[in-house]
Amino acid sequence: MTASVLIVEDEPLIAMMLEDFLEMLGRRVVGPADNCADAIALIAQGGLDAAILDVNLRGGETSGPIADALAAAGVPFLFASGGTSDRVEGPHQARPVLAKPFTMDAVAKALDALA
Repeated sequence: MTASVLIVEDEPLIAMMLEDFLEMLGRRVVGPADNCADAIALIAQGGLDAAILDVNLRGGETSGPIADALAAAGVPFLFASGGTSDRVEGPHQARPVLAKPFTMDAVAKALDALA
């Protein structure tokens, strides 16, 4: 069965690149969502096998509430970070971080490590 992966990314070009990578890897893309409310609504629909979360979103939002919702739902996830300003704080700081810019191989390895 194809794994369903939620993408939470506020940069459209990065979101499109991730969609392409995931499709080439045989994964089903959910989203992308670019804010907490939309992402949490997608999580509530269920059926997710994993998620990739941008640490910082537009409007000063962080993906912390999304990470909380995923953890509560038992969905494994990793963070995507663009640099040192994208620090993961709080209860999810031990989660894997995929550094931007990323390659398809790096995305594949990071998702496989979640399983």
